[in-house]
Amino acid sequence: MSNQNADIFYFGGVVYSNAEHLDWAKERKYTKTELLGVITKQTSQADEFVEGAANKLFVGTKIFETDTEIFVAIADGKEIRYIKMVEG
Repeated sequence: MSNQNADIFYFGGVVYSNAEHLDWAKERKYTKTELLGVITKQTSQADEFVEGAANKLFVGTKIFETDTEIFVAIADGKEIRYIKMVEG
């Protein structure tokens, strides 16, 4: 991966990126809804980045959808906000 500081995961053909540094994402209120998935692989190798893979989150981390554009990972009892990376 080209950016070693990136904190991303991959589900359903979409890459999700950590949004903790974005003021609007930190301030946004949300309610967790459905379970998107569980991290099944941790890797920093781009060619190994498959469904359920993450480069920072640990295997077993649960990812939830919310009633907003924010997705939430539960890691060590803490909620970490992520957003979809959309190419434009």
